[in-house]
Amino acid sequence: MHARYLKIGLVLIGAVLAFFFYRYRQPRFVAGEKVPDFTAVLADGKTVRFSDLRGKYVLLQFWGSWCGPCRAENPHLVDLYQKYHPQGFEIFSVGIEQNRRAWQVAIEKDGLVWPYHTVELGSFGGELPRLFNIRSIPTTFLVNPDGVIMGVRLNSDRMDEMLQAALSSR
Repeated sequence: MHARYLKIGLVLIGAVLAFFFYRYRQPRFVAGEKVPDFTAVLADGKTVRFSDLRGKYVLLQFWGSWCGPCRAENPHLVDLYQKYHPQGFEIFSVGIEQNRRAWQVAIEKDGLVWPYHTVELGSFGGELPRLFNIRSIPTTFLVNPDGVIMGVRLNSDRMDEMLQAALSSR
């Protein structure tokens, strides 16, 4: 009887720990919330505010040159950018990196032609990862022209559907 209670207790402790680990890894903001404004220095040295992109649909992408799933997602994001950029769609990429040169090479190699690229050196401890509670990548936020999050961690097919619906009604 005692062993049975011990097993139940261990299962409950495991479930509680799994729940808290899951919550720990979730981004701070969810669909329906406004994206906080922030300032970033772009790859070309210019300083930009995220609010400068108001009036456009924006994909805020947290990724890394060292992240296999991120690199696999990049060709799909390039396709979305080429398809919807003429209609007012932008991508704002935040590289979570240890090595600036690896980040620059990945941007070039993956054909990430949009102008909004910034890097957070030092892994997840940078200002933007902390602001958004980014603990794993890729993490994306699709943001509407009013700065409201439409979706978080959407796959490229779902982003395409949402952008198609939103931009066809303009």
